[in-house]
Amino acid sequence: MDPASQDINLNSPNKGLGVERSDNLSDVPVEGAVGTSANPAAPGLTDEEAEELHIELTKVEEEINTLRQVLSAKERHASELKRKLGLSPLNELRQNLTKSWQDVQTSNAYVRTTEKLGEWNEKVTNSDLYLSASATLEDITRSEAYKKTQETLSQAGQKTSAALTTVGTAITKRLGDMSNYSIRHSISMPAMRNSATFKSFEDKMGNLK
Repeated sequence: MDPASQDINLNSPNKGLGVERSDNLSDVPVEGAVGTSANPAAPGLTDEEAEELHIELTKVEEEINTLRQVLSAKERHASELKRKLGLSPLNELRQNLTKSWQDVQTSNAYVRTTEKLGEWNEKVTNSDLYLSASATLEDITRSEAYKKTQETLSQAGQKTSAALTTVGTAITKRLGDMSNYSIRHSISMPAMRNSATFKSFEDKMGNLK
């Protein structure tokens, strides 16, 4: 092999390798270069444009990492302030729910729905069917039959209450009389049970039942 075609630099990575011409050195891949076979440029971009985009991407990623660090520090500071103010997660949740409900009430959808429900209610209450039903119910409550039925039920309730009161009073009186009788005459319980008065009382209680 021609010595002129060999690399005489002992430190060169191409030591001992034949190189045809210096104008063919551009075909040798360089590590990290844009547009090479290991890192080809995107279609429609030149090597210079691709290099600029990679540089810009690196800067944006560095900015994102910086913003993440700042956000993390702000969140820690906010948590410390909430702790000092005594804001527990439950109170914070309650405030968020209250704010959410207020946002719902002031939303356009909620306002439109409320207005629509009001319109429907007005249409229903002003309809002929609703007015006719209301008038019929009012006529029923003012009719003589309704009034007589209401009076009859009221009188029946009063009579029933009076009858129950009378029965209770009679039972209490009879028990008192029997107790006084047994005390005065020293009658034992079996004898009192066999007495005509007690049997008569038992018969009346059975009839009441």
